[in-house]
Amino acid sequence: MSTVAENYLKVIYGHTEWQPEAMTSSQLAARLGLAPSSVTEMVKKLTLQGLVEHALYGSIVLTATGRAEALRMVRRHRLIETWLVSEFGYGWDEVHDEAEVLEHVLSDRMLAEIDARLGFPSHDPHGDPIPAADLSVAPSVGVLAAELEHGRRGSVVRISDRDPEVLRELSAAGIGIGSSVARADLSSEQLSDVWVQPLD
Repeated sequence: MSTVAENYLKVIYGHTEWQPEAMTSSQLAARLGLAPSSVTEMVKKLTLQGLVEHALYGSIVLTATGRAEALRMVRRHRLIETWLVSEFGYGWDEVHDEAEVLEHVLSDRMLAEIDARLGFPSHDPHGDPIPAADLSVAPSVGVLAAELEHGRRGSVVRISDRDPEVLRELSAAGIGIGSSVARADLSSEQLSDVWVQPLD
């Protein structure tokens, strides 16, 4: 499978991992930073390969085969991010782009060795679940911090890695996975990047 196809499947999977709405072609184009026409052509190819289902002007849904390929790439990406933080001292705001490159070139054997060396981690530095070797994955549990009731607190379970600046701001404020936060603790932009488990 091409690197481009792998990236498409990974992004489509990631879109629905923490919320239920399926991805549209325009959302996929925006996420990948590509022209809508280019995305439309690639989605047609993925459909012909049996990796996605896509009705004209409808949403894009992974088939069982497409989901398995997506999980394979998500596993590689998140293990590499965890490895870079744990073994090389990278900051959690620095690992995404490195993992984007390495996920396509590391052998399965090396990936298995990394997994074992790290003690078979269940989550990456941003709180995203790492699929197991059999591609089973724990369900993502949490709500956006923006959905917390005013005055209620939540334990941070995930922080999106889409914006390194937000990650740096949160680090500077001492907020990470497991931190207790209320809506008032976060900026409007951070509220859209932080997922929490509401506390009683």
